[in-house]
Amino acid sequence: MGKDKIAVLGGGNIGTSLAKGLIKSGQFTAEEIIVTDKRGSRISYLRENGFRVTENNGEAIDHARIIIMAVKPQQFKTLADEIKSHLTSGHILISTITGISHDNIEAAFGPLPNVRIMPNTAIEICESMTCMSFRNMKKDQKEYISSLFDKMGKTIPVPEELMDAATVIGACGIAFALRFMRAMSQGGIEIGFNAEMSQMITAQTVRGAARLIMESGNHPEKEIDKVTTPQGITISGLNEMEHQGLSSAVIKGLTVSFRKLENLSSSGK
Repeated sequence: MGKDKIAVLGGGNIGTSLAKGLIKSGQFTAEEIIVTDKRGSRISYLRENGFRVTENNGEAIDHARIIIMAVKPQQFKTLADEIKSHLTSGHILISTITGISHDNIEAAFGPLPNVRIMPNTAIEICESMTCMSFRNMKKDQKEYISSLFDKMGKTIPVPEELMDAATVIGACGIAFALRFMRAMSQGGIEIGFNAEMSQMITAQTVRGAARLIMESGNHPEKEIDKVTTPQGITISGLNEMEHQGLSSAVIKGLTVSFRKLENLSSSGK
């Protein structure tokens, strides 16, 4: 078993993004990561992009120390049955699987060191927000795993009971933010820019807004106050957006996603 090799079990969007992030961050080479998938089309895609690929999850585990489970929730039981005989006390399990708890993982594999993580797809460019929950981890193991993901964006440890909420605001949230950007870009086209220029202006503006909050630590309203002037154009636009339900729609979207996830978790998939 390779000391510092990683197996990513599941070569879908999040698994592939994670593998790309591990390489882009300079922590691993493509040769040190083995990705698994069962779909012929996906295997071809992964190989074309330079990844080591196998259909055999057990084989991947035998060549790695860190095992990342990145399959869909309904695939967890089948995966667990396939890999449990290959796992040893020397492995560290990392799970991106929504709704699969530490207790579920222990029931399948015993008390192995395991980490639940919820990154988002920006992990492939090392800009993820990754929430993490640890179980059966020694201090040095926690520090090592945290350091891996710190180099692929921001990380925060959270209690396991907040992992569903982390999924909605951190993972689903990137789609919500992108939908806002699409709307802003479309508005830019309506007031005169071509599509390419409007998208570029929108993306940099949103990037700047995020950095203002990250680097200043200010509440968004404090930064908004710097832009709004009495009887100005910014406050007029903001008020119209609120009249049309912008904040309410975002909050409702988050809570609907959260309730659906709670229902999925409680039903045991």
